[in-house]
Amino acid sequence: MEEVQSLDPETEFLCSKQQTGNEWELFKENVRPLKRGRNVSLLNDALKSHTDYQLKNFLLDKRRRLIEAIDEYKGDDPLQPWLECIKWVQESFPPGGDCSGLVVIYEQCVRTFWHDNRYKDDLRYLKVWLEYAENCVDAEVIYSFLDANKIGHTHSVFYISYALHMEAKNKIRSANEIFNRGMASNAQPREKLEAAYKKYFARSMRRSKATEEEDSTENRLPVRSFGSVLASGENRRQTTENSDLVRKKLKPERAHVAPLTIFKDTNADITLGHQPELLKTGLNSWNNLGTQKERNKENNAIPTKWTSYKVPRRPGFRTGGAATSACIEVFVDEECAEIHKIGGEGGKSKTLQLREGDGRYFKKETELLSENPLRNFPLDSLPR
Repeated sequence: MEEVQSLDPETEFLCSKQQTGNEWELFKENVRPLKRGRNVSLLNDALKSHTDYQLKNFLLDKRRRLIEAIDEYKGDDPLQPWLECIKWVQESFPPGGDCSGLVVIYEQCVRTFWHDNRYKDDLRYLKVWLEYAENCVDAEVIYSFLDANKIGHTHSVFYISYALHMEAKNKIRSANEIFNRGMASNAQPREKLEAAYKKYFARSMRRSKATEEEDSTENRLPVRSFGSVLASGENRRQTTENSDLVRKKLKPERAHVAPLTIFKDTNADITLGHQPELLKTGLNSWNNLGTQKERNKENNAIPTKWTSYKVPRRPGFRTGGAATSACIEVFVDEECAEIHKIGGEGGKSKTLQLREGDGRYFKKETELLSENPLRNFPLDSLPR
C-alpha cells in the first residue's frame, strides 16, 4: 500500500488501467494549454462534443445553468460562482475561442466587481483580470485601468505581468519603472518579484550589448559610392591617389574645351515658303505672349443667375396627382434587436443577457472586446 502511494501520478494512472479514449490524439492541436494543467478524462469528454451533437447541447445547457447560478447566489462571496463558471468553461471548451464565451464571461465578471473594495486586493479577482488581458489585442489599457483604480497593487504578479507586457512592446524604461514601483510598494511575494527583475535585467543587458556590437560593426564598414570595388590597405590608398591625379588632369583640359554650337536648320525658310500665310503667323505667334487678360481667357466667363434658368421637363404621361410612393422598409439587424430586447425587459441583469445569448452573440461580442476590452465600462472609470 505504501508503494502505491509513493508512485507518481503518471505511473499510478497506468497501473489503474483506466480507459480514456483517443480524442486527445485526434484534437490535441485544438486544445488551449492551461497553467494548472488539465484533467485527461474531462478533456476527452469535452473533445467528444466535436462529433457528438447531443454532448454539445449538454455542455451548452450546463453553461447556461452555471450562469443562472450566478444570479441565484445569496452567499457572502459573490465572486465564487463566477470563478466556478470560468473554471468549468475552461475545462469543457478546450479550444477556447468565440464559441466558448469565455472572453464575455471574463469581461462581465471583472466589470461586476471593479468598484467593490472587497476584491481590490483579492488575488483570485486579479487573476481573472490577467486572464482577460491575455485574450485582448493590446492589454496595456487593462493594466493602466488596474493601476489607476489600485486593483492588485499588493501582489507581485500584477507588476510582473505589467512589466513583461511593456518589455514585449519594447518599452524598456517603462518596464523598469514598473518593477521598481512593485519593489517600493513591497508587493508579495517579494522573492518572486526580485527573481523576475533579475531575469529582466539580464535580458536588458544582453540587448544593450547586442546594439553596441551592431553599432561598432556599422562604423567599421568602409563608405563607398555605388559601383566602386572595395579595396583593402595599400590598394585602397592607390586607388584614391590615382583618382585625385585623374581629377587634376581633367580640370585644365575642361578649361580649353570649345563652347557648344547650336544647330540651325537652313531649310526652314524654304519650307515655310510653301506653307500658307496663316501657318507662318501661327508659328510667329509665340514671339508675343500677350497680356495677362489674354492668358487668363478661360476665366473670362461672366457668372449669371441659375434661378432664372428652367430645366425642361422630359416628355411622358403624368396623371393629375402625385403618385403615392411605396413605403421604404428599414433593415434591422436581428442580433442587435435581440440584444436591445433583452436589455430593455424590466431591468434584467447582464448575466441574464449572457445566459440568453447564442453563438452569434458570443462571437460578435468577443471580437469587439478583444479590440476594445473596456468598451462597456463607464467613462469616469477609464484612465486618463
